[in-house]
Amino acid sequence: MTAPMRVGVVGCGVIARSYVADSSVFDSWQPIACADLDRASAEAFASDHGLRAEQVEALVADPELELVLNLTPPEAHAIVSSAALAAGKHVYSEKPLAVSVRDGRALVAQAERLGLRLGCAPDTFLGGAYQTGKHLIEQGAIGMPLGAAATILLGGPDPWHPNADIFFRAGGGPLLDLAPYYLTALVALLGRIESVAGFAVTRTPERTLGVGPRAGERFPVDVPTHAAAVLQLEGGVLATLTVSFEARGQYVSGLEIFGSESTLCLPDANAFGGDVVLRRGRSVPEQVPYTSLGRQETRGLGLHHLVGSIRGGRPQSPGDTPALHVLEAIDGIIRSAAERRVVELAPGSRNMPWGSGALGAG
Repeated sequence: MTAPMRVGVVGCGVIARSYVADSSVFDSWQPIACADLDRASAEAFASDHGLRAEQVEALVADPELELVLNLTPPEAHAIVSSAALAAGKHVYSEKPLAVSVRDGRALVAQAERLGLRLGCAPDTFLGGAYQTGKHLIEQGAIGMPLGAAATILLGGPDPWHPNADIFFRAGGGPLLDLAPYYLTALVALLGRIESVAGFAVTRTPERTLGVGPRAGERFPVDVPTHAAAVLQLEGGVLATLTVSFEARGQYVSGLEIFGSESTLCLPDANAFGGDVVLRRGRSVPEQVPYTSLGRQETRGLGLHHLVGSIRGGRPQSPGDTPALHVLEAIDGIIRSAAERRVVELAPGSRNMPWGSGALGAG
């Protein structure tokens, strides 16, 4: 039996608990050490999960570790991922890949140059529900795909995240925090995005932390908190995307794929599981059964796929989708909203190799 890949976790915040707590369901990778700029946080996290606490620089350079799991705030993603690649480590990062297209492209080029793998969340589209949706579309169950509507509306993380202000400054907002779930799914299901048109507003200019040692602290909002976009995908498919941090006390999330023969309704792309439903005409909607991956439908599934492709010496699996392309689409929506124009994505992004070893599923 091949030993699990030895992983170092950088960033010991809320999402790190999900990755590490559920890591035991995967035999492909194992967290060994953790690091955080806040040394006390790293030591507490290490104690809770049986890991070795290290300084960030020491973890990145640690010869025992083969892969760095980058769970830092978005503005640090490119810095940490680049340092890990430079140290000869494979990388799996939380989304977004970077907060700028320039940095994202640099990371992809660096990974390719060094012969290393660079994976990126989200990985929910690798679960049973979305993979079943993909098979249904490929089998012609909805006829010719015509369009799609993706929605994720919620009130934002400020009531429950102790450091929620990171989600409301550069690199945050619903476009970079929430949109990757559905843009990744749309690209995986329907193909690459060719052009975008977007609108974005900031409805609440100031927020208040609701929990943690900083509870009650007010902070300014620097990014749009509600956005809507129209996307033209290859083959002429048109999709809409609505994301929001303004729907307080609500959680609305789902994806509909419209075809010439029927409509496919898929569940929340910010989670695993949920119903897969086909609607044909005015008949009763048909719930489609599918096989779940069980306990592996959790944070870390994308890392599991990435390790499998590394160990197998093969391009990443057919379900993989390019995180850089998703970042370029988000950047296009932001620019479109600011400049009030349709933004065409660069031909290079549309022509990127689908299974490139540097473009990970997450």
